[in-house]
Amino acid sequence: MKMYAKSVMVDDQTKALAFYTEKLGFIVKHNIPMGEHSWITLVSPEEPDGVELLLEPNAHPAGKTFQDAMKKDNIPFTAFSVENLNNEVDRLKSLGVTITQPPTNVGSASIAAFDDTCGNLIQLIEFHAEA
Repeated sequence: MKMYAKSVMVDDQTKALAFYTEKLGFIVKHNIPMGEHSWITLVSPEEPDGVELLLEPNAHPAGKTFQDAMKKDNIPFTAFSVENLNNEVDRLKSLGVTITQPPTNVGSASIAAFDDTCGNLIQLIEFHAEA
């Protein structure tokens, strides 16, 4: 068994698609209209055959409630790894992305978080090389 997709709930698929491709640099793998919404998956240009990120509409009331509670409590919905956290945070800031937690060393990793403009906080993590 392998992971195929990880979902992130979004309040607007069109806005999310623009943010995740234009600001974060992900590439569209699938964009299939399905009635009111679409099946939109993205991949990292670094792993075009890797796990796909599904931009899941938060149309179900429970999903919206969960998403709102996570953001209110300052809990990131998911995490993406980066090679150089400080460089990535600087790059995102230069694109107008709101950083909600600056880079913070937490021992074997450093973390930061940003607002995806679609109802979520997303964590970035850089794992430190083990000595």
